[in-house]
Amino acid sequence: MSDSGRAPAITLVLGSIVSVQVGNAVAKTLFDEAGPVGIVLLRVVFAAIVLVAIWRPAIRDLRGMPAREVVLFGVALAGMNASIYLALDRIPLGIAVTLEFVGPLGVAFVASRHRLDVLWAALAAIGIVLLSPVPGSDLDVLGCALALLAGAFWAAYIVLSARVGRSFAGGQGLAMAMVVAGALLLGPGIADGGADLLDPALLAIAFAVAMLSSAIPYSLELEALRRLPQGTFGVLMSLEPAVAAVIGYLILDQGLAAREVAAIAFVVVASAGALRTAPPPAEA
Repeated sequence: MSDSGRAPAITLVLGSIVSVQVGNAVAKTLFDEAGPVGIVLLRVVFAAIVLVAIWRPAIRDLRGMPAREVVLFGVALAGMNASIYLALDRIPLGIAVTLEFVGPLGVAFVASRHRLDVLWAALAAIGIVLLSPVPGSDLDVLGCALALLAGAFWAAYIVLSARVGRSFAGGQGLAMAMVVAGALLLGPGIADGGADLLDPALLAIAFAVAMLSSAIPYSLELEALRRLPQGTFGVLMSLEPAVAAVIGYLILDQGLAAREVAAIAFVVVASAGALRTAPPPAEA
């Protein structure tokens, strides 16, 4: 690809990253009103409505193994979104996303067989250790654990996304899985948010969060993947923890200590290296 074609594609990836993290930051400002699980319920339900309207999935396609994979995919979506929002309620955005990024980083390590992977793993380990709560630190232990749990669900999401993508056309599998996720979050979300979930102003902002965190980035990433090699795309996506830290500072006024900035840098470098050398996924 020529430089003139690559530059717009890079802009699309960076736009996707910024969109997701702005969505996360805006969502965090709503937690006091309807709770993190209440807000994630609204985000997932709105995303499900939009995806179903776009892809119009057919229920008759849910037979045998595809149905099982869609349900598991929905569980991964619900767990990933709920865990990261619960983490954001306790720890800064940049730290939460850095710990969550262990998920795709782990998938890349498993898939790759390069000698340099040992270096990337060591750098990632250093970053995680630096982010680990230490005596005297005000970093919430449960928040860190929830961010790591979100990373585990993210890893499952990556694996299941590939399987569901091979079983359904376009985004039909994702749309059905998002409906499953919404159903799973319905009880906990209502318990957390209560009657505040019906507030018109809150609903409007939650819809914007759903678009920023789901519809817009998915669209930008799909377009970017048509123009960029997977390795380049992966390296750019590894900037997400750093972008999250900047967004957290600008929107939420969340400053980071030098130790935490260094930890994020280690994880970004490790992610870029591991994702750059990971093999391409199997063709659908």
